[in-house]
Amino acid sequence: MPRGLQAEIKQTRPFSGPAQEAYLSLLRTADKLQTSVESELKKYGLTGTQYNALRILRGAGAEGLPCSEIGERMITHDPDITRLLNRLQERGLAERARCKKDRRVIYGKITPEGLKLLKEIDAPLEKFGHELLGHVRAAELRKLIDLLEIVRRGKNSGL
Repeated sequence: MPRGLQAEIKQTRPFSGPAQEAYLSLLRTADKLQTSVESELKKYGLTGTQYNALRILRGAGAEGLPCSEIGERMITHDPDITRLLNRLQERGLAERARCKKDRRVIYGKITPEGLKLLKEIDAPLEKFGHELLGHVRAAELRKLIDLLEIVRRGKNSGL
């Protein structure tokens, strides 16, 4: 009788091993969490990627960050930071400016409107995050965090 992920995805054959099951379980869990968060952010007219970029820009302060550095800090890889910033700029949430020392470098900066939106989102999203993971004990979350860090440091993981 299949159990856990095997039952959830209605897979009749056993996994080839614990590595395959763990990998697929990570993907399934990440997808469920991301779908839930995206749904919550939709109420504010944002995608998860846009929200992540705004948080990065807020943390950068008034000077902003070069597009390349924004891309390095993103939780999920986005190959087109310029287009992402364009969408945020169209909504008045971010702005772009050329570096005065090197005109090839574009900086992204959060606007007062972007800061206002994040301030509005912060508490509800924090509460939502607690609802998503509130059933997991703090010690288990710490263990999960440690295990995920081990996975990301993997020899051939490309992470």
